[in-house]
Amino acid sequence: MTEAAGRTGTRLRDGGSVRVLGRADLPAAIRVLSSRPVENVFVASRVRAAGLDPASLGCPVWGYEQDGVLRSLCHAGSNLVPVGAGPDALAAWTEFAGPQRMCASIIGPSGVAMDLWQRLGERWGTAWSRARDVRPHQPVMAIEAEPAVAPDPRVRRVTLDQWDAYTDAAIKMYTEEIGVSPIQGNPAGYRFYVRQLITSGRAFGIFEGGRAIFKADLGSVSGTVSQVQGVWLDPALRGRGIAAPAMAAVVQLARAVVPTVSLYVNDYNRPARATYARVGFEQVGEFATIHY
Repeated sequence: MTEAAGRTGTRLRDGGSVRVLGRADLPAAIRVLSSRPVENVFVASRVRAAGLDPASLGCPVWGYEQDGVLRSLCHAGSNLVPVGAGPDALAAWTEFAGPQRMCASIIGPSGVAMDLWQRLGERWGTAWSRARDVRPHQPVMAIEAEPAVAPDPRVRRVTLDQWDAYTDAAIKMYTEEIGVSPIQGNPAGYRFYVRQLITSGRAFGIFEGGRAIFKADLGSVSGTVSQVQGVWLDPALRGRGIAAPAMAAVVQLARAVVPTVSLYVNDYNRPARATYARVGFEQVGEFATIHY
């Protein structure tokens, strides 16, 4: 498949080419990202905030071109995220990735992410094929109107004096969801990440007695779309009708920033899916996540 390969660029037999994108490619990259704003909000938020220079973004973004036109992207950081990728682009990413896996997960539209994972495993072996957890069906949901249930007035933007309590809740949420602690090996880094969410006004919670009993973050914001992540309710309070009004408040606060609020959820988490539907979220797509 590869005629001339290198980590800065690869020319392909199908007439396409792959290379690491740079500052001059920003308008073309924004065009690709804007074609599916809900689906692409994670990568779009990072690119709009930091550009395409790997030094400022913290990772490279690969571009797949045909006939001199940028067709698709691949965010190649701790999350490997294909954008606008068809079979030709996936074949190109597979060759360009190489045998050494640097990412901790592959995330994207279900069929695309699963196909990319299979291709990488078949081409390069267990470094790519051996995953810790595979979630092939994660409904993507969005709401573009006021919530369908009354918001819980206790939900507020988190302040720095609540940093410790909010971080404790975030650690519990992540460990429950992913199966490993986010502070394993780098506790200071995770605390700093939570601090950034708070100082940017993108962390929301309910606090009682100095502890967080509900939390949610806007993990990504780009253009007209935000993506909610890290939703967690104290297990002792689940099943009491708290979650839907709390999420309604998050939607209301998020829509003060951008009109469309999105999220994705594991298909087997029926209580969460029912809560989001009650609030007014509708399914608009499906993601898959492969965790290493």
